[in-house]
Amino acid sequence: MTRPVPSHPVAPWYREPWPWIIFGLPGAAVVASFVTLYIALTHADALVVGDYYRQGLAINRVLARDHLAFERHYRADVTLSPDRTMLRVQLTGSPLPSGLRLRFVHPTRAGLDDVVRVREVQPGRYEAGMQLAKSARWGIDLEDAGRTWRMTGDWHPQDDHFVLEPSAK
Repeated sequence: MTRPVPSHPVAPWYREPWPWIIFGLPGAAVVASFVTLYIALTHADALVVGDYYRQGLAINRVLARDHLAFERHYRADVTLSPDRTMLRVQLTGSPLPSGLRLRFVHPTRAGLDDVVRVREVQPGRYEAGMQLAKSARWGIDLEDAGRTWRMTGDWHPQDDHFVLEPSAK
């Protein structure tokens, strides 16, 4: 018995596109999983807190600081220079502290957080130089130097001015 001879030449399997497409998709998934594993191992998640229980207990002290700012009727008008190197704070309320601490909190990368010590230049008026990394948004914590009260808010860098007021909660 003789084999029939094909009318067109048959290419070896590795010259056909379908085996490569069929094997290529799972192969790409395997490569992507190794890339994901590499990223997970080399870039630690800075948002995870190791001592979550103790930080959970501290939340009441933080809320008490927010309430103290509300009781003292604090309000802060914060103005930034156009080149973002100078910051001015006009604080109202009583009593006025001799210095402020302004913390810029990056929403996803804790390594970019920055604390600016703001000194009093006139009663209720404070100034400081600063230099921040570029970000679309910053969380803001304003507190006195002794950290007895605090006000929080958000700042979008396209804005030259923002207001911080304590909440009644």
